[in-house]
Order: sequence, then C-alpha cells, then structure tokens
Amino acid sequence: MTDPDVLKAAQDNLWMHFTRHSAYKDAEVPMIVKGEGAYVYDIHGRRYLDGLAGLFVVQVGHGREELAEAAAKQARELAFFPLWSYAHPKAAELAHRIAELTPGDLNRVFFTTGGGEAVESAWKLAKQYFKIQNKPLKTKVVSRAIAYHGTPQGALSITGIPALKQVFEPLVPGAIKVPNTNIYRADEITGFPGSDKDPEAFGRWAAEEVGRAIEMEGPDTVAAVFVEPVQNAGGCFPPPPGYFRRLREICDQYDVLLVSDEVICAFGRLGTMFGGQKFDYVPDIITCAKGLTSGYAPIGAMIASERLFEPFKNGTETFAHGYTFGGHPVASAVALANLDIFEREDLLGHVTANEPVFRATLEKLLDLPIVGDVRGSGYFYGIELVKDKSTKETFNEDESERLLRGFLSKALYDAGLYCRADDRGDPVVQLAPPLICGPKEFDEIEGILRSVLTEAWARL
Repeated sequence: MTDPDVLKAAQDNLWMHFTRHSAYKDAEVPMIVKGEGAYVYDIHGRRYLDGLAGLFVVQVGHGREELAEAAAKQARELAFFPLWSYAHPKAAELAHRIAELTPGDLNRVFFTTGGGEAVESAWKLAKQYFKIQNKPLKTKVVSRAIAYHGTPQGALSITGIPALKQVFEPLVPGAIKVPNTNIYRADEITGFPGSDKDPEAFGRWAAEEVGRAIEMEGPDTVAAVFVEPVQNAGGCFPPPPGYFRRLREICDQYDVLLVSDEVICAFGRLGTMFGGQKFDYVPDIITCAKGLTSGYAPIGAMIASERLFEPFKNGTETFAHGYTFGGHPVASAVALANLDIFEREDLLGHVTANEPVFRATLEKLLDLPIVGDVRGSGYFYGIELVKDKSTKETFNEDESERLLRGFLSKALYDAGLYCRADDRGDPVVQLAPPLICGPKEFDEIEGILRSVLTEAWARL
C-alpha cells in the first residue's frame, strides 16, 4: 500500500481501541511508522518523544535489533506450540528466569498474552484454590476506586472506573471497591481535614478500609485483594508509608490473597524488577505483562506462590484455564533477550539513579497555575491539572472535555510529545518514558509540557 492507501484504510477499516472515532471524521488518523530509542516517527517523517513508552511498555526503547533477531531466530526453529499438557524450552527457561527474580516463593508462572488475561487468571485461581480448601464461599475480590485492571469481564468487574463498565453490565458479581491512596485529595477521600498532611495516618486509614470491607462482606466470602503498587488510573497514586505492610497483615488475618497487579509497575518501571520490591511487600500473586518483552511481542503472566500451586501437584486437580498463545515460543524468546538487556545495561540502576532528576524536572511545572500536583515513582508520573491551586478545585465535565480531548492531547502530540491526557479520575497528564531516558529527555518533556500547559491555561 502507498501512504495514502494506508491512511485511507485506517479511516475505512480499522477499529482502534479506546478511541472516539468521530475525532477523525474530518482529520487524518495519526500513523506511527518507525521507532528509534526514545522516539517514534509518523508517516510524514515527524519525530515525537515517546513519553509513555508506547503504553507503559517499551522499557528498553524502540529499534532494538537483538530483540527482533531473537524473534526471527525462534520463529525459524519453533514458531508455535501451546502449553497445554506439553512444554517448549523457551517457556520453561523464561518461567525459571522470572522465578529467580520474584520475591518470596512466587515460583509458578502461568503465561497469558496480556495483562487483562493475567488478572482474569488470578481471580479464577483464587476462586478454585479456596474451593479446594473447602472454603467455597470465598469468591469475592476487593479493589480500589478508579483503579484499572483490564477489559475482560472479570477484570473489568475488578476495575473501579464506573464509566468504563456501564455499557457492559451486568458484569461478574462480587467485586467490592475501597478508597484509593490519592494523598493529594486525602481530605476529600477520608472526610477528615488535614489527612493530606499526615501520609502515615492516611496510609493506615486506607489499609484499614480494606479490612472494614472484608469484615462487612464477611471474611468467609472474600478471596482476594487486587492492588497496583502505584495505581495508574487517576494519575499515579503511590502508596503512603506503611500502607502495604498493614495491607499484608490484613490479608493474612482474614486468609485473603494479596494480588499485586504489576502490569505497569513490573520490569523496571519503578526502578525494581517487580513493583512490590519497591515498597517492601511480598504478595501471593503477581500479574504482569507489558514490559516483559518491552512490547516487541505480546506476553503476560500470572505468577503464583508455591502455596497456591501445591493442590495442583498431586492427584487429579487441574486448573482448567488457558490461552492458545500464552507463553508463545517467539514471545518467550523475546522476553529472555529483553531481560538480558536489563542485566547488561543495568536499567534498574539507571532508573533508580535518575528518578530524583526526573521528579525534580517535572516539579518545575508546579510554578504553573494549572498544575496542582506532581506525583509518582521511578519513571512513572502523573501531573494533576486544577482550576484553582489554593482550593484544589478541579474542572467540571465540560471544561475537562475541552481541556483534555479538545486541546491538550492533540497539542502535546503536535508539539512533539506522545503522552496521555487522562480524566478517568481528575484530569492528569501521565508520563512513563522508556527506561533508557535521562536528563536530556526529561528536559525536553518539561519544555513541551510547559509550553502547552501555559497555552491551555490561557485558553481556559
């Protein structure tokens, strides 16, 4: 196809994900054709800094020949074989490699093709595990408000964003919501003035809300708590001090599984291989995807503790669940090569060393009247936009529509920055650049944001 043919095909035949197609009724669909390092290029040759690593995915940067070669080599040797009662070497090797990196005894790796499938798998395992333990009523899950956990029916039920769920209801029953850890708006969340001034007290309160929800539902009916190390939707909510320590205690007290949804936070995004390691907690299950291959091939995983696998070791018990392409040989080979890059280039050390620089660079934007808060961890940050900094007043629905969809998203892209303007909670700009980035890219991000946010304020 010629370039005009490709652009027409995007208009006439392609159904894009989470996309308001009316926005392109009289406009060209943006078409990205090439990536190199921290940058991507569109069909017209324009360059953009990838401030979102694709979608929290491309950890090692674009254009890595060794990852493409790993895929080609494996495809020539064994292009496909499923993991249904048979195995292939790359899946076994990758499972072993992952188990060596996980905390605690999370040694059993169940492969999927993406994060939503990993979350779905974790809920199903929790249900079956407790049935085997003669606790058949333990089927419910607790998750946090505004949290996003995926689009399959079960994962969508766990998701805490009503607007994403309404048109697909009825969903899977048994998903309970508790407050999140947005300390910027802790006063509003708790109802107690001054909550945002005492992070430890807010963390204890938020963890205890999980305990209260379990008590309210009945501990004998709750199977799992699903949380992200740093919550994505709403704009990067890091945990307050002590939050996860208390949450782990609560889950142990009520015999509830702690599931760490690390689809975004694993594989270096926070400067540690797994997000829970950043905040010193060991879950019972980790769900992950995205950065495992840096996006060069689709793969995800549910990683379970030995305790949860124990009932399936002997006898006739089977986890009757799986995916045709889970643990695909080509994707597994790419993941192994990706982890080699992590080790060879010390990407975890790079992120840890540069995290304070990234934060300090973004915090320069706090001098703008439209920027209320800058928060995050590692290479994962959110910038919350407000109408009034002194009162933290946010934008109404109409203003948010004009600000984010009507101006910001396109303006940032036109200025050379691919990132995400999001209003699943309060309006935020999300940033998660490739892990190879450093001060040069941070300064470029800050400069573009400063220019565009200044114009946005003038327009409002």
